[in-house]
Amino acid sequence: MQIEVLKSKIHRVKVTGADLNYIGSITIDIALMEASNIIEGEKVSIVNINNGERFETYAIPGPRNSGEITLNGPAARRVQKDDIIIVITYALMDFEEAKTFSPWIIFPNEENNSLT
Repeated sequence: MQIEVLKSKIHRVKVTGADLNYIGSITIDIALMEASNIIEGEKVSIVNINNGERFETYAIPGPRNSGEITLNGPAARRVQKDDIIIVITYALMDFEEAKTFSPWIIFPNEENNSLT
C-alpha cells in the first residue's frame, strides 16, 4: 500500500510579490527550494495564514538569497504582499517506508533568507 505524506515544508514565509500577469506558479528563492528539497516544476500546496486560502500551483526558482516569494498568474489573487504562507509538498511512498521518512522542513526568518 502507498500513502501520501509530507515531503517538504517552508513554514511561515513572507510573500514578497503577486504578479497577476505572469503565466502562473510560485517563484521561490532557489536557496529556500534547495533547503526544503523542492525542485523546479514540482507541485506545491499553498496555505495563506492571513486569509485561510488553500490552493495548488508549481514551483519555479527565483534568484538565490533574494528572499523572493512571488505568487504568479491566478494565484496572485489569493495573496497580498507581506501575507504569511506555508509552502507544502507531498510524496507517495510505501506505507512501511513512510513510517521512517523524515521530511525537509525549514523555518525562514522575516527576510525569507535565513534558515533556523
